Amino acid sequence: MTDTIKAIRKIAKRREKADEARREATNELRELCRQAQAEGVPIAQIAREAGLSRQGVYDLLAARAS
Repeated sequence: MTDTIKAIRKIAKRREKADEARREATNELRELCRQAQAEGVPIAQIAREAGLSRQGVYDLLAARAS
C-alpha cells in the first residue's frame, strides 16, 4: 500500500468523525433552540445567538433529528 493511499484513508476517517460531530452538534443545537422557543425567546434572538438566520432557525426547528 502506498503512502498516498494510507493518507487518503486517514483523512477519510477524520472527515467521517467530523461529519458525525457536526450531526451531533446540530441535534444539540436543535433541541436547545426548541427549548428557547418554548421559553418564549424570540426567534431573532435565537438566530443571533446561534449564528444563523431566522430562516435557518425555522429550518432547523422543522427538521427531524438525524
